[in-house]
Amino acid sequence: MTATTPKRSLNLRALFEDLGYEPHPGQWQVHRSTASRRILACGVRWGKTKCAAMEGLAAALQPAGRSVGWVVAPTYDLADRVFREMQVVVFEKLKHRVVAMKEQERRIVLRNMAGGLSEIRGKTADNPVSLLGEGLDWVIVDEAARLKPAIWDSHLTQRLVDKNGWALLISTPKGKGYFYDLFRRGQGRDSDFESWNLPSWTNPHLDREVIEAERGRLAERVFAQEYGARFVEGSGAVFRDVRECATGDWKEPDPEARYFAGLDLARVEDYTVVVVVSRKGEVVAADRFHRLDWARQVTRIRALTERYRVLELLVDSTGAGEPIYESLKTAGCPARPYAFTQKSKSALVDNLALMVERRDLVLPRPEVWPELIDEMEAFQYSVTEHGNVRSGAPSGDHDDCVVALALAAWCLKRDARPRQMTTGPLLIPRSR
Repeated sequence: MTATTPKRSLNLRALFEDLGYEPHPGQWQVHRSTASRRILACGVRWGKTKCAAMEGLAAALQPAGRSVGWVVAPTYDLADRVFREMQVVVFEKLKHRVVAMKEQERRIVLRNMAGGLSEIRGKTADNPVSLLGEGLDWVIVDEAARLKPAIWDSHLTQRLVDKNGWALLISTPKGKGYFYDLFRRGQGRDSDFESWNLPSWTNPHLDREVIEAERGRLAERVFAQEYGARFVEGSGAVFRDVRECATGDWKEPDPEARYFAGLDLARVEDYTVVVVVSRKGEVVAADRFHRLDWARQVTRIRALTERYRVLELLVDSTGAGEPIYESLKTAGCPARPYAFTQKSKSALVDNLALMVERRDLVLPRPEVWPELIDEMEAFQYSVTEHGNVRSGAPSGDHDDCVVALALAAWCLKRDARPRQMTTGPLLIPRSR
């Protein structure tokens, strides 16, 4: 590999002015770089999506007989962020250069400055087979810290060999994995690599006071990662030391025990999960399934709750969940609704995290229920591009087991309160 890529003959300042783009100083650092491997680790709202999109368009307009570039991310939704940004600029400023634009294929073909054809493709890494094949002139990887190392090592780098192509990897840090290793390499003496670590507040268009206000409402480790762009091990983890609680086994019903349950209903490719816990906080039973019609699901849920004589089944009643809740009530299940909003879901997750931290729950051993342990360890805090804090599974993963367990744990929270407190409107009312 040499350090001669990317070769530029375009006047970037003039091009960006024509496209209505004014890079801030941090973005200019990326645009001016000629390293063949560029790694940008920055905080949320820094402007990395815009920066990457404009860098890709500059590459596509570069005089050439033919060029091919990809925008890749762990999922299609994430890949769309950079690709859509490019698409908007093409529609507004470069429509006269469009040769083809195929929405379904996430494909744009432009006439470049030499009259040749330049192709831009949006790609997802959740289907590695789609990453095989042609050589590339360039590749942009969004949310690179979430990408599996094997995708970068075994699929993307190989696409760049034929044409001595360049790569730009952008991401908010997520612990210390392969992205961190690449970043460190860009801080060393390897002239093929260049990297930047830029907090959100280095974007001059952001209000520093607003960012500082976020510091006060976020855990320190989360703020350091999401806004400070620091590589902090485990900074986004919601549930700590999960395996310390995972010492239990499935248990048969005890006639003397009290049981509660939580139910998370499947949506599209998700799973329906019902979790049964004892009053002592032991997870004693669970059922996880998908692609069953609603009638069969109701029958299966009812069978489990009757077997354990569940006193209360807390159900995610949001949207399509409400008629299922009504069906469960009609079937004789002790169902109660819990409508999800950002606030109500946060309350569930925070309660579950606190119970795990206090060792108030006994979870099944990892070999007994690996799906739950995997989901809990992957569950994380993050800050969206709009600055909102959310918790959930990484994009493309499931959190059904976690949500069902959180609903069951909320029943325990209610049961532990004095009876006069539990008669009030403690649950979020069903939406109508």
